[in-house]
Order: sequence, then C-alpha cells, then structure tokens
Amino acid sequence: MNQRLIRLPQVKSMVGLGRSSIYDKIKRGEFPKQIKLGRSSGWVEAEVQTWISEQIQASRLEPLQSVQPYRATR
Repeated sequence: MNQRLIRLPQVKSMVGLGRSSIYDKIKRGEFPKQIKLGRSSGWVEAEVQTWISEQIQASRLEPLQSVQPYRATR
C-alpha cells in the first residue's frame, strides 16, 4: 500500500486552515493526527484527503436555511 506523508505547509495549503486551527482541530479530535518523524511531524495524505471529502459531504447535507429577502425599513 502506497502511503505518502506530507508536511504542515502542504496540509495548510490543502485544507485552507492555518497552523493554530489545524492543531486545535487535532486536539478536539476533528482532524487527522500527525505522525512524529523525529523532531518533525507529517500527516498521511490519504487521511487528509478523506477529511476534506468528509467536510465537502457534510456541507452538502446541511439543510438550507430560509433566506429572508432584504427589506429596507423606513
């Protein structure tokens, strides 16, 4: 099985989140945990891709909220 490890700059680019947001989500169990590589860390690319797919799917399943048209008040 081919599993590629990616570093934080690539993870940030892929998910559109900053370092602090990523680590906060890891702490809350909402993002794949990194793997320690000596003094540095890496993420399994397939796990990050799966997380992205789950976010897309979840956003598509949210019910649409009724949008009230703008009305100017006098």
